[in-house]
Amino acid sequence: MRLLELSELEVAYHGLLAIERVSLEVAEGEIVAVVGANGAGKTTMLRAISGLLEPRHGAVVLDGERADRLPSHTRVARGVIHVPEGRKVFPALTVMENLELGAYTPRARARRRDSLARVLDLFPVLAERAGQAAGTLSGGQQQMLAIGRGLMGVPRLFMLDEPSLGLAPLVVEEIFRVVAEINRAGTTVLLVEQNTRQALALAHRGYVLENGRVVLAGPGAELLDHPHVRRAYLGM
Repeated sequence: MRLLELSELEVAYHGLLAIERVSLEVAEGEIVAVVGANGAGKTTMLRAISGLLEPRHGAVVLDGERADRLPSHTRVARGVIHVPEGRKVFPALTVMENLELGAYTPRARARRRDSLARVLDLFPVLAERAGQAAGTLSGGQQQMLAIGRGLMGVPRLFMLDEPSLGLAPLVVEEIFRVVAEINRAGTTVLLVEQNTRQALALAHRGYVLENGRVVLAGPGAELLDHPHVRRAYLGM
């Protein structure tokens, strides 16, 4: 079943196209990775899906229905959860308070207890630091908190923007392990990453975005072996 479809999507900043005629789809239960260099338009695409930016052309379709004219909070209530680049935790609030803010929709509040147990099982360090101010956590712990806060919203489509950015290799391995576990538990994941090798190795399917356009698409393993990807993104 197709959960998300982008059709000929265009988004502009100050009259300049950031993404141009981008079309992609995400089936329920998949991990789909979108890779590309910094400035390729990956974050713009996620912001358009979540309703933070308004497309000037094209459509965002969720569960077969147009969603590009819906406000962000309505999309969140329908299970579209966006974990932004740079974590964006609330630094003065505690770990637990940050997590609780993720469960603000009626649907998420009804499942708050189970969601919290799941998050603390995935990230035991958050349980250990539940009363600590989020701003005092390490970068890796803040990323875990951001992902945990997103999971508290009970996502159907879980969108992660550069979750490995600026993290130590061992922490990156842990983050990707958790993303795989989240998916195995039934959550559909749309992953935006500059870490091309790990993203495509994890993904069922992938898209390569360059200068605001999709230039390649296919199974993740096939894209890893594609000459252009090997040359441009893997240094081979």
